[in-house]
Amino acid sequence: MIPDRPWKDLDWRLLLLALAISALGVVQIYSATIGTKWESAWWKQTLFVAAGLGVMYLASRVDYHVLLDHVPALYGICALALLGVLLLGRQVFGSRRWIPLPGGFTLQVSEFAKIIIILLIARYLSELKSGRPGLADVLKLGGFVAVPAALVLKQPDLGTSLTYVAIAGAGLFFAGLRWRHWALILALAAVVVAASPLFLTEYQKARIESFRNPASDPLGSGYQVLQSMIAVGSGGIWGKGATQGSQTQLRFLPVPHTDFVLSAFAEEHGFAGVTLILGLYFLLLMQIVQIAQAAPDRAGMYVCMGVGALLLFQLFVNVGMLVGRMVVTGLPLPLMSYGGSSVLTTFLMLGLVSNVRFQRFVN
Repeated sequence: MIPDRPWKDLDWRLLLLALAISALGVVQIYSATIGTKWESAWWKQTLFVAAGLGVMYLASRVDYHVLLDHVPALYGICALALLGVLLLGRQVFGSRRWIPLPGGFTLQVSEFAKIIIILLIARYLSELKSGRPGLADVLKLGGFVAVPAALVLKQPDLGTSLTYVAIAGAGLFFAGLRWRHWALILALAAVVVAASPLFLTEYQKARIESFRNPASDPLGSGYQVLQSMIAVGSGGIWGKGATQGSQTQLRFLPVPHTDFVLSAFAEEHGFAGVTLILGLYFLLLMQIVQIAQAAPDRAGMYVCMGVGALLLFQLFVNVGMLVGRMVVTGLPLPLMSYGGSSVLTTFLMLGLVSNVRFQRFVN
């Protein structure tokens, strides 16, 4: 455990930014679910945020070096848990991603696996004697990441499996991977994309087709994207006001409290509101980068940049899919989208970032 520190050592900016984004998310979830079967979602989300603050505090108190020492065991537990999801998990909307818990709650193991991947990458890269990864290191890391990614892809959950790849890619980038190795990775990625029809489900193929041409199936695979684009566009500059969105309140926009929460927010609060929320995310990411720059060691830097890269990737993909510029993958918007596993995972990661900051004051 990290010794107790004065309150002034707490990163209040990181905490307040996370709370501001979460608060806007709770308000939007309340507005988007009035009169629906999900109308209690805002209250559950409030409880998730409160629990998130607790796990963030705990994560900030346990020395991250201890967690790095236990990465092999954590990785093994993670792989077994993901396998357990495939065997025992609850199937919702054709996907088997959740383990049922008492009280009607569910646990999405693949969300927490993101933390294990971040710690794995940080430990591996910080222990490189050469200081710079070579081709053998890329292959080893690729193998480590491929196992959980394949298990998650089997659920099927393409979006979350891609986040693992994004974390690994960010780690290799900050470790100074040579350009010729990047060329090999990109060539391999091109081969995988070309062969993707062989292992993607029909549902995932339909989503890719709807990305190419949403209007080709406006009442089927393209429905979500088209309604999202209409909602975003109808918000204008200032929006229609809370609980006044036509696409949201008339239930044209599917699941407006989860994957498409920002579409509902854009309709009700317009370009100004979206600028505000993206500005908050930008400040949050910059705060994480600042902590990474002052990290006491390379492992701490990799932990922080892994968290930052993951949040940026999810933000980029979620915003892109809302306006038809990315394939709909089901990735939640960090801290705003409804979901206990996503909220707790994000706060845990922010706790690790705070942990790295606290280590600067430990003698």
